[in-house]
Amino acid sequence: MQVQGRRKTLVGEVVSNRMIKTVSVRVDRLMKHPKFKRYVRRSRTFMAHDENSLCQLGDRVKIIESRPLSRHKRWRVMAILEHAESQETRRNP
Repeated sequence: MQVQGRRKTLVGEVVSNRMIKTVSVRVDRLMKHPKFKRYVRRSRTFMAHDENSLCQLGDRVKIIESRPLSRHKRWRVMAILEHAESQETRRNP
């Protein structure tokens, strides 16, 4: 049996957790603009499998590449790196 290589890992923010056992994760990256030579933020959204539905909106998570789990899901949540502040503490009284 041969080893195929390492699986990709990405770090992003949970933007949706309305689905059962699935979260949408937005991954941002910086790229240099070809003409203006300034750094521009580009983002992409990945669907990731969250087995125990522990992720909340705004959480910073690490996702890992996996086999296709459904039509759009090809990633799994590996770890929750940072929990988001709760909605109550965000509001200013």
